Amino acid sequence: MLLLIGILAFIHGTPHRIRLWTTVFGALNRIAKGDYNVTIDIESMQGRKPSRRFRRGGKGGGQRNDFIQLTETINDMAAGLKRIERMRQEFVSNVSHEIQSPLTSIGGFARALRSGSLTDEERERYLSIIETETGRLSKLSDNLLKLTSLDSERHPFEPKRYRLDKQLRRVVLACEPQWDAKRLEMDVELQPTEIAADEDLMSQVWTNVLHNAIKFTPEGGTIRVRVGSGQGEAVVAVTDTGVGMAEEDRLHAFERFYKADKSRNRSAGGSGLGLAIAKKIVDMHGGAIRLDSKPGEGTTVTVALPFWDRQASG
Repeated sequence: MLLLIGILAFIHGTPHRIRLWTTVFGALNRIAKGDYNVTIDIESMQGRKPSRRFRRGGKGGGQRNDFIQLTETINDMAAGLKRIERMRQEFVSNVSHEIQSPLTSIGGFARALRSGSLTDEERERYLSIIETETGRLSKLSDNLLKLTSLDSERHPFEPKRYRLDKQLRRVVLACEPQWDAKRLEMDVELQPTEIAADEDLMSQVWTNVLHNAIKFTPEGGTIRVRVGSGQGEAVVAVTDTGVGMAEEDRLHAFERFYKADKSRNRSAGGSGLGLAIAKKIVDMHGGAIRLDSKPGEGTTVTVALPFWDRQASG
């Protein structure tokens, strides 16, 4: 009698089990084909809310509880893949937009140069614009390759001991043509500071941060560069007297391709990748980067990096 009851219970439950697994396999098949708009509603599949024993995996509910965990995992996976796909589409759209703008300028002025009625001054101006836009494309390509390499986690990473203050001084001097052209005052105070980091990568960070400060500081403004020490870390702060940014823009400042003022960034030659690259590199070093800004009150970018550990280095 007990055997007969067991067989009847199994037969009665089989169609329900088949329906559940068919739904799961169907969802996985849709995900495999690139459709991430998948949500398995376990309650509607059962036609009722799971009992307390079912939810907690009590006696007799272990297998069903495992099934709920499986469906929740699938739902989470689909949601994560959907989010990644949306980011990928936005990335492609942004890259396409950034490429299209200089290409349009290059094509338009190249056609204009075919005209025989141009003056020497106009011809020189058009050629200068084409050269500038070509440089923008080249810089965009370099930045995209840099981000791809950093994201792959196979980018060369060779931390070593060096003087951070000396590196910052070299970067400031290398940017002299840019800040001198805008008659900016450079207020530099660099305490002797030693860290362990990849010197080439960190040079990229300081260059990107300083270029941003120069770009958005009006003529005759001031840029302050400070390096000091905090609790077990070196702290670098770059402050400008530029236009600043609103709180909403500040929160997105390190996102790729984000521009608080697209028209102003475009005229200045920016692509919205400089701070994203800086953050990626700082994260690789176990440091932190922060941006503080208010409209009309300038911007401060602060980078904190671990000191060189003399004991750990032997």
